[in-house]
Amino acid sequence: MFIYKAAVVGAGTMGGSIAQVITYAGLPVVIKDIDQKQLDEAVKKIQKIYQKRVDKGKMSYNEMEMKLALVTTTLTYDGFDDVDIVIEAVPEDMNIKKKVFKELDEVLPEHAIIASNTSALSITEMATATKRPGKCIGMHFFNPAHVMKLVEVIPGLQTDEQTIEDVIEFAESLRKIPVRVKECAGFLVNRLLGVYLNEAVICLQEGAATPKEIDDAMVKFGWPMGPFTLADMLGLDICYKVGKILYEEYGPRMKPPLLLEKLVKAGRLGQKTGAGVYLYDDPDAEDTLLPKLLEEVRKETKIVENSEFSPERLNYLLINEAVLCLMENISSHSDIDIAMMAGTGFPQDKGGPLKYADTVGVDIILNKLIEFRDKYGFRFWPAPLLKRMVAAGYTGVKAGRGFYHYG
Repeated sequence: MFIYKAAVVGAGTMGGSIAQVITYAGLPVVIKDIDQKQLDEAVKKIQKIYQKRVDKGKMSYNEMEMKLALVTTTLTYDGFDDVDIVIEAVPEDMNIKKKVFKELDEVLPEHAIIASNTSALSITEMATATKRPGKCIGMHFFNPAHVMKLVEVIPGLQTDEQTIEDVIEFAESLRKIPVRVKECAGFLVNRLLGVYLNEAVICLQEGAATPKEIDDAMVKFGWPMGPFTLADMLGLDICYKVGKILYEEYGPRMKPPLLLEKLVKAGRLGQKTGAGVYLYDDPDAEDTLLPKLLEEVRKETKIVENSEFSPERLNYLLINEAVLCLMENISSHSDIDIAMMAGTGFPQDKGGPLKYADTVGVDIILNKLIEFRDKYGFRFWPAPLLKRMVAAGYTGVKAGRGFYHYG
């Protein structure tokens, strides 16, 4: 099915950015929200994105005006009767999303696809609110949508194969990199990123290193920014909310660190509130709250003695989670690597987490995970596939075979 017209429900940060991506591909888009101020802000956001292109000489003023003319806004569902696909971008609350899905099902033409931009919630459950579960799917963009290339395409249990193909083609028409992901809590990228960010906070809790030392080390490894800079940018409340979803699905190994919970309860949500792990409104001021929260956490939790930070502690845990995803058929080995490079900035010169594991040596990764498990706990328990690969001699580049074939 060719997409001639699209719609976005929810005019927040993601909704406005997704709408801009659609217009950039030359398609008309209707943006719906319940707040006129939000709609006005979304249009301003779209115009601002285009204006930057004009200022850089990448687009003419007339071209910008033509793109902006493709945008219409509404407080109702006017203009949805001839839409081919709708991307829902409302708050991460299942009840709200199911309500929107039900409303969309009643106003859209029979052939229209309903896609959710959720980062962690069940597509299958959302689809139960409609009479077209085969036309419901996840289409998870990454923030900022007009910059980030990755789109996770997540079928629900009843999603038709044709719907999946249509959405993949649509994502490609938007100049994005679609990666098909089997439905699970956190899907692919947020699931891997969850363990990575959690471990960074645990290292801080245990006094293994300061936030800046951890961030600097991960940037030196090749990440575009450190885990605490990233968490503050995403919003610590969002990280905590997604963390709880992961914990409910995967159990204690995904439990959000206590420090993260305390920061959220203290209103330290990141850049948007002027303070998170770092201070933003007054970066030179002395931070008296974080040391206090760290002291509380260290009294309330079992702190590992002689805890040490290393980039391997974060990266190898992420690799282990990637192997578990591979075992569960969440995605292919190549798509896991592509998704992590395109969606999180995992260093491209290292080829993604599984390619990097092959380079380091699967046996070395396994032995280090065992060492970490014995020292820091069961969250480092190695994925069974790693043990089987090492036993078979599939240790990576040096053996000619690991997650990939060589030579």
